[in-house]
Amino acid sequence: MARTRIDKRVTMRLVYIDFWSSLKLSFLVSLCVAAVTILVALLGWSVLDKTGIITSARVLFTDIGGDRATDLFAGLTFQGVLSFTLVVALLELIVVTALGAVFAALFNLASRVTGGARVKFANKD
Repeated sequence: MARTRIDKRVTMRLVYIDFWSSLKLSFLVSLCVAAVTILVALLGWSVLDKTGIITSARVLFTDIGGDRATDLFAGLTFQGVLSFTLVVALLELIVVTALGAVFAALFNLASRVTGGARVKFANKD
């Protein structure tokens, strides 16, 4: 006896997103993005420093611009890059977390007007 496949589809409406759940989830996502940002900056600095590209660029700009170019590269050290990266990662963490909560609140307000978003689920055996 052959068994027939029955695909059951259910349509539901998403009308509410919990504010605190969205805040926690957006914090975790932004924490991962901040960690990746720091890692990429440190690996990028390491590669550029080990290959000598930073030294070559410093020499090139010093030849072109003279003493003014040395001021440009004065802050381009490992500590300077690390400090800047940490500040950017911290700001990204705060902004993305806040935006996740704001978007959840905006969705909740918009779903009151529109009735929510239709979502279809399928059960395949």
